[in-house]
Amino acid sequence: MFFQRTLKKEISCVGIGLHSGAKVRLVLKPAPSGHGIKLQRIENGVVLTTIPALSEYVVDTSLATTLGREEQVIGTVEHLLSAFSGLGIDNVLVEVHGPEVPIMDGSANPFVYLIKTAGVRRQVEAKSYIRMVGTVTVTDGDKWARIGPQPPSSDASLSIISHIDFDHPVIGSQSYSFSFSDVAYDRQISRARTFGFLHEVEWMKSNNLALGGSLDNAIVLDEFSVMNDDGLRFADEFARHKVLDCFGDVSLMGMPLIGVLEANKTGHALNHKLVQAVLAKTEAWERVTTGELRDHSQTGFAVPRLVMDGS
Repeated sequence: MFFQRTLKKEISCVGIGLHSGAKVRLVLKPAPSGHGIKLQRIENGVVLTTIPALSEYVVDTSLATTLGREEQVIGTVEHLLSAFSGLGIDNVLVEVHGPEVPIMDGSANPFVYLIKTAGVRRQVEAKSYIRMVGTVTVTDGDKWARIGPQPPSSDASLSIISHIDFDHPVIGSQSYSFSFSDVAYDRQISRARTFGFLHEVEWMKSNNLALGGSLDNAIVLDEFSVMNDDGLRFADEFARHKVLDCFGDVSLMGMPLIGVLEANKTGHALNHKLVQAVLAKTEAWERVTTGELRDHSQTGFAVPRLVMDGS
C-alpha cells in the first residue's frame, strides 16, 4: 500500500516575487496525515491567514494562480504546488513571508530540490485519489481542456497532453504527452520554465506588474528569438511548462488524479475552470484509496512511484 507523505524536516529558501518584486522567505514544514497542503501568509512574524491549497480559495488566475482568504492573498502558487504534486507530497505547512511564492528560476526544479533535500517521510494513512469514470470538458473560444478515464491498458495513473500554438518562429505549434511518475516529472517536467514575450514584459513593468521578472527567472522572447543567453532547456520547453502548470493547478482538487487530461491553449483560468467543473460533476469520478487500487489491479491503473522512501 502507498501511504501519505510529508517532509522529514523543515527547510527554507529566499527568492524574489515575480509580480511584486519583493524579497520573500519560503519555509516548508512537515505536517501530520490528513493535513493537506496549507499556506500561511506571514508579515513581520505575524500569521495573517492560513489558506488550504484547494480550488475554493482561488481568487485570481489572470497572471498566476492566487489563493485568498480573510482579505489576504498568496500569489504565484502554481510551481510550488506542481512540485508537491509531482513528487507525491500530501501534507505540508508552507510559510510565505511575503505576498507571493518566490519565482526562483521560473520552473518547479528549485522546489523539487528543496523537497529532496528535506527528505520525504512515509505516514500511516493511505493516499486517496480522484479516479475519473466519466469525461468533463470546458471551453473558452478555441481553447479547451478535458479530463476522462485512463484506458484499461494504461500503466500510468495520470497522463497529461498539452497542445500550444503561438505565432512566433521559436514556438509555433507544439504538443507534449506525459505519463506520470515522480521520476519522469523530475526529469522531464520540473525544469521547464515559464515564458513571456518582450513586449508583454515591457507593458507589465510599465504598469507595475512583473516587477521581479528577469532573464534569470523566465524565458523571454523578442520578435524572432529567445533572449536568454543559455537558450532553452528543451526544444519543447514551452509545452512542457504548460504541463507543469497543469500539475499545480489541478492539484487544487485536493487529491491526486487518475485519468487522462488533454489541454489545448490553456492557462491558469481555464485550468481552474476545469477543476471546478470536475468537482461539480460528482458522477464523473470516484474517490479511491491506494489499497483499493491494488485490490483492483485488473483495471490497469498504477499508483505513482515515489522519489524516496521514508523511514
